[in-house]
Amino acid sequence: MNGECKLDYREADITHAERMKEEANVHFSAKRYADAIDYYSKAIAMCESSSTKPHNFAAYYANRSFAHSKTEAYGYALADATKAIQLDPKYLKGYYRRATAYMSLGKFKEALKDYEVVVKALPNDKDAKGKYTECNKLVKRLAFEKAISVEDTKSVSEQIDIESMNIENDYSGPCLNDGKVTLEFMKELIKTYREQGKLHKRHAYKILLDVKKYLEKQPTLVHINIKSDEKFTVCGDIHGQYYDLLNIFELNGLPSDTNPYLFNGDFVDRGSFSVECIFTLFGFKLLFPDKFFMSRGNHESVTMNRMYGFEGEVKSKYSVEMANLFTEVYNWLPLAHCINRRVLVMHGGLFSKDNVTLKDIENIYRNRQPPEEGLMCDMLWSDPQDAPGRSPSKRGVGVQFGPDVTKTFVELNNLDYIIRSHEVKANGYEEAHDSKCITVFSAPNYCDTMGNKGAFITLEGQCLKPKFTTYTAVPHPPVKPLMYANSLVNLFC
Repeated sequence: MNGECKLDYREADITHAERMKEEANVHFSAKRYADAIDYYSKAIAMCESSSTKPHNFAAYYANRSFAHSKTEAYGYALADATKAIQLDPKYLKGYYRRATAYMSLGKFKEALKDYEVVVKALPNDKDAKGKYTECNKLVKRLAFEKAISVEDTKSVSEQIDIESMNIENDYSGPCLNDGKVTLEFMKELIKTYREQGKLHKRHAYKILLDVKKYLEKQPTLVHINIKSDEKFTVCGDIHGQYYDLLNIFELNGLPSDTNPYLFNGDFVDRGSFSVECIFTLFGFKLLFPDKFFMSRGNHESVTMNRMYGFEGEVKSKYSVEMANLFTEVYNWLPLAHCINRRVLVMHGGLFSKDNVTLKDIENIYRNRQPPEEGLMCDMLWSDPQDAPGRSPSKRGVGVQFGPDVTKTFVELNNLDYIIRSHEVKANGYEEAHDSKCITVFSAPNYCDTMGNKGAFITLEGQCLKPKFTTYTAVPHPPVKPLMYANSLVNLFC
C-alpha cells in the first residue's frame, strides 16, 4: 500500500506541475513574463523533486528559456535551452530557444549550429530554413566585413567630404549656423523630428564629426561639479523612443546652462526613432558641452546595433558610411561620470573583482568595441542582485553583484551611492542595496509591450538626495519597435 500511495503522490505532483506550466503559458501569452518565469520555475522544481518526470519535461525548460529571452536574461535563457537539449536531444524547440539566446548575445556562429540541427531534422520546414538562411548570411557577412576592415586602415571620419554634400533647394529642415549648433537649430530640429521630417545629411555628418572630435578629448571617467543650489537630472535608457524623450524635456525643461542633464547610455536600438534620439542628444551635447553629458551603454556597440535596429535604421535613413561613423563616435563615449566625487553613474554596474577604484576606471582604454570580460564589460553589462556576493550574469555577459559588493565599493571610493540603468523597472526606477544602488530606466512601455513607467532622477548639489519623477508613455507615430532590426530578431521576438 505504501508503494501505491507514493505512486499516487508522484502522479499528483506531475499533474500539478503540468497545471502550473499551463498557467505559466497563460501569463506568457499575456506578456506577463516575470509571472510566467515564476510559474515555470515552480513547475520545474516540483518535477525535479520527484523521481518521476513528465514525458515533456524538456518543454518546461524550453518555455522558461523563451520567457527569459523576453526579459533580456539571455544567460538564463541559454542555460535553460541547453538543459532542455540535455533532457531530450531530439527536442527541436530546445535548439530553437538556444539559437535565440545565442543570437541575442551576438554569438552568431553558435546560433547557426543550432539552426543547422533543426534544418537537418526538418528539411522541408520553411520557418527553420528561413532562420538558418538568415543566420548563415549574417555569419558570412561578418566574415567578409572583417576581411575588408583589415585591408582598409583609414577611419571613416577621415574619408568624409562634407563640402561635397550640397543642400537641395527644396530642403526645409533646420540648418547649422556657420557650422555650429544653436538653440534655435535645436528647437527647429525637435519640431522637424516631431513631424517625422529629416535632418540633411550634411548637417548630420557635421554633428557626428564635431561630437567625435570633442569626445576624443574627454576622459573615460568624467567628473561633474554641481553647485549647492543647482538641479541636475540623470536619465536612463531611451532606446529610440523619441516621443518619450521629448516628454522628458516637456516635464523637466530643455537642457540649458542652468538645467544640466546626464543621459546614461542605451540611447538607441529597439525603438524605431533612434536616429532622431541620437541626433537630438548629440546636438545638445555640442550646444552645452559642459552641462550635457552622455555615458556609453551596452547598446552603443556594433553587435547590438546590428541586431536590434540602429544600424538598419541609419542605413535606411542615411547610409552604410554613416552607420560606420556612428561606431567610431560611440567608441569615444565616456564610460562613467562622478558627481561631486560622491555619486558614480555608469550604465551597467559593478565589477567581477574587489578593490576596483575610480583611478582604475579612469585608466580603462575605451576606444574599442566592448570586450566580453573585464572592467569595461562589467560597467556596461552588470546588474545588482538581492543575495550577497556575486553570481553569473542572467544576461550571459558581465556579473550580478550583491549589496555587500556595493557597500565595499562605495566605502573604498568614498562615495554616497551609485546610479545605473540597463534594466526595465515597473516604476521606472528602483532603490536597492540599502539605497546605495539606484536604477533609473527612462523608456516607458518599453518596446510598446512591457507596460512599465519611465523615470528620471533630479539631484541638488548640496545634499545629492535623489528625487524621482515617473511618467507613462506618450503616443507616437504608427511605426513599430524593431522596425529596422535584423530579420532574425523579428522572427524570435
